[in-house]
Amino acid sequence: MELIKKYRLLIIFTIAGALGGFLYWKYVGCLSGSCPIKSVWYWSTLYGALIGLLAGSIINDFIGKYRKRRDRDH
Repeated sequence: MELIKKYRLLIIFTIAGALGGFLYWKYVGCLSGSCPIKSVWYWSTLYGALIGLLAGSIINDFIGKYRKRRDRDH
C-alpha cells in the first residue's frame, strides 16, 4: 500500500496516457497501416502510457523538490 501511495501520481499519469493513446488510435489512427505507432491499438496505447509515465515522473520530481525545499525552510 505504501508503494501505491508513493507512486500514485506516476500510476495516474501512466493510466491517463494509456487511455489517451488508445483513444488517439480509435479516433485518429492510421487506416493505411503504414504508421508503425498509430496503426495498431496496443502500440498506440503503450506509447501513450510511456509518455504519461515520463510526464508523471517530471511532475513528481518537481513536487518532491518543492516539498523538500518547503520542509527545509520551515
